[in-house]
Amino acid sequence: MAKAIVNANRSKGHINRNIYGHFAEHLGRCIYNGIYVGEASSIPNLNGMRTDVVAALKKMGIPVLRWPGGCFADTYHWRDGIGPKESRKKIVNTNWGGVTEDNSFGTHEFLELCRQLECEPYISGNVGSGTVQEFSDWVEYCNMGGQSPMAEERRSNGQEGPWNVKYWGIGNEAWGCGGNMRPEFYADLCRQYSTYLRNYDTEHPIYKIASGASEGDYNWTKVIMERAGRFIDAVSLHYYTLPRTGDWTDKGPATGFPRSEYYSTLRKTFYMEELVENHSRIIKQYQGDRKIGLCVDEWGTWFDVEPGTNPGFLYQQNTMRDALVSAVNLNIFNNHCDTVVMANIAQTVNVLQAVILTEGEKLLLTPTYHVFEMYKGHQDARQLESYVETTLTGEGEDQVPNLHISASEGKEGVLVTIANLSDTDSAELDCALTGIGRAASVEGRVLTGPCGAYNDFGAEETVRPSHLAAEITDGGFKAVLPACSVAAFTVR
Repeated sequence: MAKAIVNANRSKGHINRNIYGHFAEHLGRCIYNGIYVGEASSIPNLNGMRTDVVAALKKMGIPVLRWPGGCFADTYHWRDGIGPKESRKKIVNTNWGGVTEDNSFGTHEFLELCRQLECEPYISGNVGSGTVQEFSDWVEYCNMGGQSPMAEERRSNGQEGPWNVKYWGIGNEAWGCGGNMRPEFYADLCRQYSTYLRNYDTEHPIYKIASGASEGDYNWTKVIMERAGRFIDAVSLHYYTLPRTGDWTDKGPATGFPRSEYYSTLRKTFYMEELVENHSRIIKQYQGDRKIGLCVDEWGTWFDVEPGTNPGFLYQQNTMRDALVSAVNLNIFNNHCDTVVMANIAQTVNVLQAVILTEGEKLLLTPTYHVFEMYKGHQDARQLESYVETTLTGEGEDQVPNLHISASEGKEGVLVTIANLSDTDSAELDCALTGIGRAASVEGRVLTGPCGAYNDFGAEETVRPSHLAAEITDGGFKAVLPACSVAAFTVR
């Protein structure tokens, strides 16, 4: 029996709800046909947004949405996406598939989407091919409540009041598709751009996020913090989990994968903890008396695209393996909530580790969706110290701990989320709760199935949460975790 301890006397603070954030890029069928179908579509919509997708994302508890990229952001000029749709400029999406981008989904549509979702918008601005003036005007267009050229232009396009967008990204992947810059050069640009991203309402100050490192590039974070740290509120980090060697031309399939790739994927997922800890140390070393956050604003699995689909659209299926990847990552973010202030899984619909897949008017929820829904009680809750006894499971060099845990205390009680990574063995769990008194009740839910199980059109509920029996004990609760499962226990 595995012993677990949840200690309510020790906490790193509150879990920022934005850790459960998402990312929607103009890529493949994420925005167009996935989220936005236009007002004239036969698919039920409100102001062009699919009502089924909006309802599902609200139920999951989406707190913040990043847009318009990704790599697309550093070729995106926001004026192309405002004004009458029939006169908006049509461009080629040179990053993703070479398809025509008609800009029918622009600033007003994105902020209408966020209004319907009741989530915070996070806009990633163009530093790679844009200008300081262009970026500064975008902030003024969105946030200026008084009289100004940008505010008047916004009003002429139908939006009277300011949106007061808080989160602004200063470029994206400046080390790569955002301009192939050196950290020293980007740090100077970041200082310059930050200077002209103004606050237009003291009650709604903006939050500036610097383009951060790729994976283990610690020098990038060091240089940005040293040279631009006092001009920003957070720095980002991007890390994708690839099952094989890290060769982007041979990532492996999303379904039908061998057992060895199940464990290699999980082993590489645990690298996130090392990345978070090391980047956090650098941030803390240079932040001085200001708290600078870490935004993991792109993360998730990246597999070969589904056969027969456009390689530039990055459409992949989503299995129980993805559910375990998301559970481990979210546990890591919860347990480092003293530094991680936001995370955005890539991407929301039909792209990479999506929570929703669509096919025409059909929609399905992926195993990853269900993990986010089961974990939503952690949002804004007080993180609790937790520990679980583990053994190693896996194949060859791809050995991982069999169990992984996080816990918090919120309005609904104590939420304990735990993943059993073994694909063959169930685990008996004896969880002790200290510092909260004797529990009166415990409610368990579980998502489980073979590691390659997934939901497909025509079989949309192959993988879905179900009740999991749990028993109150003198010091906490007991339960049996099925093999390859993600469980959530609410203790009151």
